[in-house]
Amino acid sequence: MGGAFLAAALLARLGGRIGLPTIPLFILAGILLGPHTPGIVLLSDPHDLEMLSALGLVLLLFYLGLEFHLDDLLAGGRTMALAGGTYLALNVGAGLGFGFALGWGTAEALVLAGVLGISSSAIVTKVLVDLGRIGNPETRPILGIIVVEDVFLALYLAALQPILSGADSAAAAVMDAGKAFGFLLLLALAARFGTRVIGRLINTRDDELLVISFLGAAVFVAGVSEWFGVADAIGAFMVGLMLGSTTSGERIRKLVHPLRDAFGAIFFFAFGLSIDPGDLPAVLWPVLAAVAVTLVMNVLAGVAAARVNGFGAGPAANISTTLLARGEFALILATMAAAAGLDERLSPFIAGYVLVLAVLGPLAAGRSHWLARILPGGRDDGTAGGIGTAGGIGTGSRGGDTAVVTPAGTAEAVPGRR
Repeated sequence: MGGAFLAAALLARLGGRIGLPTIPLFILAGILLGPHTPGIVLLSDPHDLEMLSALGLVLLLFYLGLEFHLDDLLAGGRTMALAGGTYLALNVGAGLGFGFALGWGTAEALVLAGVLGISSSAIVTKVLVDLGRIGNPETRPILGIIVVEDVFLALYLAALQPILSGADSAAAAVMDAGKAFGFLLLLALAARFGTRVIGRLINTRDDELLVISFLGAAVFVAGVSEWFGVADAIGAFMVGLMLGSTTSGERIRKLVHPLRDAFGAIFFFAFGLSIDPGDLPAVLWPVLAAVAVTLVMNVLAGVAAARVNGFGAGPAANISTTLLARGEFALILATMAAAAGLDERLSPFIAGYVLVLAVLGPLAAGRSHWLARILPGGRDDGTAGGIGTAGGIGTGSRGGDTAVVTPAGTAEAVPGRR
């Protein structure tokens, strides 16, 4: 574990000197020190870091929840559903069509629909944090799309499981989906109406007790969520929504930072451990074709989401590139497919596809202004469409500073402004 932290830190330091994002470097550290490459092997079994990796994902999504109020999401409920539904229709539909075009089988096509259709919540969160875009106006629809994806994910897994296992019980699938939705509704009601009570329960002047309390709440609810068939990450996200609106919210945001960064790095390192570079050449061309399909669909979905929210070319480019990466959900599907005895090409294909987009996504997000220049309206305003909303400047005022959206499409903190 110490070697994992040090290797991730060393590569990130070296890459930072030439402007590379940390996510692909953490993944590269896992590949180089994993069991599938020659040289030093820190861990022969990637599952040894499974719990720490899960904690990293939980903390990443918990932090994202802290940055938003439930009222902010509810206020844009209709546009959120429309943007998220459009994103899923384009990407899941394209993934299903791509799966059938490969000719690997119907069950395999259904798996590929989810692989190509669902973004990585962990990488999206890390990109938003690293690029300082939490306060950008387009971050709300990005978050909305993630929430819609997670709701879809619960249904999708419930429906896919009996297909992969060979079961034909529609009643069991409906029951699982109903259980997941019921728990999501319970979390939403607690976040909407229980904030005051939760705030009193967790409030304390002692930082040590506060850390133990919010960490316990996030991890416990994440575990219960998984038991109910809801992604553990969405459970942690909902806890973040609840606690972010309490009087302790600002202190929690500061205290969770080092935990989020440390265990987030382990999450991406563990992802790298699971990748065997030797399996990738056999599926190189399908991987490149899938990446091309995802790029096109994400641009179309980003433009559609931006128009629904009244944004210009810059925010559209930010939405498109930020949601590009695929990750933890695709790896879950790869595990399910292997257990079900599906086509043996699926696992290396998914690993290669996720690896390429995990590297390409953060790089593209940091250079989204290049895409903005070629989108409709990107040259009309002279700034590649990167300023805020239609004709305005977007700001976000969580915390003590104001995040001002620059022409490059990023957010710069302006101290003392609200």
